[in-house]
Amino acid sequence: MDPDDILSRVEKGLWAPLPGIAAQLRMVPEPRPGQKAYFEVEDTSLKAGVLILLYKKDARLWMLLTRRTERVLHHRGQISLPGGEQHPGESLEATALRETIEELGPDLGAVRVLGRLTPLYIPPSNYCIYPTVAFVPGPLEFHIQPDEVAEVIEVPVDHLADTRNERRETWVINDRQVSVPFYDYEGRKIWGATAMVLAEFLALLDCPE
Repeated sequence: MDPDDILSRVEKGLWAPLPGIAAQLRMVPEPRPGQKAYFEVEDTSLKAGVLILLYKKDARLWMLLTRRTERVLHHRGQISLPGGEQHPGESLEATALRETIEELGPDLGAVRVLGRLTPLYIPPSNYCIYPTVAFVPGPLEFHIQPDEVAEVIEVPVDHLADTRNERRETWVINDRQVSVPFYDYEGRKIWGATAMVLAEFLALLDCPE
């Protein structure tokens, strides 16, 4: 897929009505605590901004993911989008950019915010995440925060868009069997809330040129 074509489709998709919950549900584990647990946000939930950061490298369009360390409070060892809790007086876009710089250290001086995706509530951590989509010229250099980030994972967007890289396995979570859909990238399993956010992002690529 041509990177400029992907960017064009993403931008047009962000201006149109978002794919929303229907797209997110494609990658939801089953059984789940019920639709309410994911899509009806608790009044006491915390707001967090996460970033889908797109950039060009080697004639392809890429995005950034991270593997969390075992020292963080929530979702230890899981693959996630960079981001974190919103500070008072801060926009959610600013939160996503700040947290990405703090975690990974890329130069985002030329970043262009393209838009936002549908918020997603995460019951285990009581966070509601607000995904921002942005583009920056690449390639990027990284200086990771080792207490939070165990690994930087650069993923080609066209790899995620290829449905042959979608998988489903039965895992035991909290003493019960759960059917878990995930994106496979070089043996890494991208699942849960991250996969649900990415499912909506990838649905934007269906927007006609």
